[in-house]
Amino acid sequence: RTLPQILEIRGRRVSMVFQDPSTSLNPAMRLGDQLSEVLIRHRGLTSREALEESEAALARTGIVKPREMLRRFPHEASGGEKQGVVIATAFACNPELIIFDEPTTALDTITAQQILELFNQLQDETSISALYISHDLGLVSRVADTVSVLNVGKIVESGPRVEVFRNPRNDYTKALLEAVPDPKHWLGISEPPLGMPALMSAEAVTVEYGRQSRIGQILAPKPTHFGAKDVSLTIHKGELVGLVGESGSGKSTMAKVLSGLQEFDGTVRFGEQDYTSVKKIDRDYRRAVQIVFQHPDASLNPRQRVREILSRPLKLYDIVPPDQRAGRIVELLEKVRLPAEFADRFPHQLSGGEKQRVAIARAFAAEPELVICDEITAALDVSVQASVADLLVNLQEQTGTACLFITHDLNLVRQLAHRICVMQHGRLVDTFHRDDTERPDRNPYTRALLKAVPPSASQAV
Repeated sequence: RTLPQILEIRGRRVSMVFQDPSTSLNPAMRLGDQLSEVLIRHRGLTSREALEESEAALARTGIVKPREMLRRFPHEASGGEKQGVVIATAFACNPELIIFDEPTTALDTITAQQILELFNQLQDETSISALYISHDLGLVSRVADTVSVLNVGKIVESGPRVEVFRNPRNDYTKALLEAVPDPKHWLGISEPPLGMPALMSAEAVTVEYGRQSRIGQILAPKPTHFGAKDVSLTIHKGELVGLVGESGSGKSTMAKVLSGLQEFDGTVRFGEQDYTSVKKIDRDYRRAVQIVFQHPDASLNPRQRVREILSRPLKLYDIVPPDQRAGRIVELLEKVRLPAEFADRFPHQLSGGEKQRVAIARAFAAEPELVICDEITAALDVSVQASVADLLVNLQEQTGTACLFITHDLNLVRQLAHRICVMQHGRLVDTFHRDDTERPDRNPYTRALLKAVPPSASQAV
């Protein structure tokens, strides 16, 4: 086919939703402009019509305040909100086929359910075809007619959905089904003794995006929104605290605040020291509090070998003398269950799970007291997810490091966390011990999250 013919198909007849919305969106354009651009190009709408259709498309994906979202830049939206924009863009042109490459990876259970319901609705209305690529077997079991299982570049099993999930024949398919998180199966370490001192606490933390100066508020007022509002939480030494909530609830905002990457109002107390501004956060704090991000492709320098990536915190915080760094790098790789020869590899030579292990090793290289894990298993298949979760628990047991585990996977967090905190619309609405998860007096939003958790694939069919 010629390039004009390919361009005629691309976007209009075949759309694609990629796994990482950060790489799909232009960071220099507002979200509304990006969605409108597609509608103007492929559907011939005017700018005004494209704006109206963009707002309607975002509303269909469940995004709250779609008009406000259109004004934001990608960095001002959460991962789930950005993926919602990408999905809205794919649907907006009414294509014949949509390829979904892990579309709900960055989404919470409620939003993922809304996306599936939207897909089913549009499929009923338009007979749209879809290739749904995912490692979430529960979601696949609810949307697919036929299922193919891929392993090491080969299809090892294929057939009707019910047959594959109820009577798997291939060992790899069986292993995937067995690796699905079971909230009744406890994986975490023993709880720290009662009365352990608080390692970190946030008191009335508020983050306001789009804040203007007083003159700006008078001359050209613009709407603001809160990434977090009056959030207070505590993490004790050796404890693993889960932080859950829907996309845009403020989970990642709090991760940035506690790791010293986001300006805030309120107080963050670490040990005996109070911090009321990012500017006051010192070198000792940045060493003691480390963060592991959701996408290792975005957090690991592609031009550096693993050896250089791991040596950076060792140099920055003077963890070991220069002549001992090579040995410490080997130790770090062994701790995250990677062979020593991986030190000479670049990130692109590693799998997703291996890259995330390197990111975890980098965080623990600084010998932190608290590690913040921001959706670190979201982009991994269930078997790799289970191994990374087991690795994290093992490292926590070895080092006594506390952990804030941010996720939208309620089954997984119930396997790991001692306490669970729930955020909604920037506020902390519920905090409870893992044993109290299903009490009837739980916050209504917490109950809604639990209800939206998809059943295992075998149960769903």
